Amino acid sequence: MRDKISILHTNDLHSHLERWPKIRRYLLTRKRQLRRDGYSVLTFDIGDFLDRQHPLTEATMGQANVALMNEVGYDAVTIGNNEGLGLAHDDLNHLYDQAIFPVVLGNITDKTTGKIPDWAVAYKIITTPQGTRIGVLGFTAPFILTLPLLNWMPEEIDSALQRILPELAGKTDINILLSHLGLPTDRYLAEHYPELHVIIGAHTHHLLEHGEKRGNSLIAAAGRYGDHIGRIELEIEDGKLVHVQARTVVTDDLPAVHEDQIEISGYQTSGEQQLAKRVIADLPTAYTTDIRGEHRLIDLGLAALMQRTHTDVAMLSTGLFLHDLPAGLVTAKDLHALLPHAVHPMRSTLVGRDLWRLAHEIEKNRNFLRPNRLKGMGFRGEAWGEVVWAGLTVLANGDVLVKGQPLDMAATYTIGGLDHYMFIPYFPTLEIAGQNVMSYDTVIREDFAAYLADTFTP
Repeated sequence: MRDKISILHTNDLHSHLERWPKIRRYLLTRKRQLRRDGYSVLTFDIGDFLDRQHPLTEATMGQANVALMNEVGYDAVTIGNNEGLGLAHDDLNHLYDQAIFPVVLGNITDKTTGKIPDWAVAYKIITTPQGTRIGVLGFTAPFILTLPLLNWMPEEIDSALQRILPELAGKTDINILLSHLGLPTDRYLAEHYPELHVIIGAHTHHLLEHGEKRGNSLIAAAGRYGDHIGRIELEIEDGKLVHVQARTVVTDDLPAVHEDQIEISGYQTSGEQQLAKRVIADLPTAYTTDIRGEHRLIDLGLAALMQRTHTDVAMLSTGLFLHDLPAGLVTAKDLHALLPHAVHPMRSTLVGRDLWRLAHEIEKNRNFLRPNRLKGMGFRGEAWGEVVWAGLTVLANGDVLVKGQPLDMAATYTIGGLDHYMFIPYFPTLEIAGQNVMSYDTVIREDFAAYLADTFTP
């Protein structure tokens, strides 16, 4: 007898909840239909289901997202970098407190205990009604530079697979990897690990409309932001995989009902209302994004960054601030709308000659950076804007002043910045010559809020 198995999968929703009603309705309806047709049905999410850019995610630190996931009955999920790096350690430890699904995560341990976190399992074996044993593994991108800053220790994927796959040997008929690793890594794994029969991918937001056969594996992926839903059909005969096929469904083509928009608006309204209750500061005057204005937002941001990083100078781009901030009470809702970015403070140390070079790299790139529509690296704005310094001036003749004094080429200086300044390609001096310390327990929005609360007590 053949065992017919259908897998439904989502990935990289990034809190694009405007598509959630359609996704949920499709998953629930399709599961019922497939079961009536004799299929065993499994439903997986491959990470980055949440993104703090959405006010409801921000207000609940992702727990509202988990409640939504509970609605469809996922059989297993793994985490992405937005769960792993977007939340403080304690917030991630409590993210899945109310989850009714397992979190499969085989390559992350808690630095304090050296063990897999309590909310996760290294793998899961699911047995279908027909008796097929399916091993489900889950891995997230092992960011060695950043995950340890949040007290998580990543393990390289080859090491993790070489440890876990022998444990599954003889216990499973097929193995499925929930991979928040990116398409290049998925292709590598397909070519090097024949024990992996299906790799369902995420992270690089790739869409494989009909899957991709490589090595012994089928690689599948469903794009980003919930724009597609994935479906994989498997047939097992005598414990062997004899047929596999992948396809995707365009979410926007699915039928809508009137209540969808009410529900979607409710997510936004609920998050904004919760955030609006948290009063941060009381501004005596309005602050503007106009760098020619008398009261500039960028100056508040630079002061907040210097307070957070304890540095001699600081640099920020004006594109971080999405709108002006009026006088009066400032709430968490205001700051979330102003600074929705998932970027973190960074303290860099440079000797004078390297700081001189960094300052001139910025001058050289100004005209290019000003309109640049930076994508990724946690930036959620429209354009980069102007780089503005606090404590540093570049004169017309090229000389550099620090706090009004000529820069000493041999002295050591500390610079407050953001983590994505090291990852983007425009400021190589930071990565090559800087001693960089990133702080991932806060995002710039939270540091800005702390500074406002200290300076303009409500």
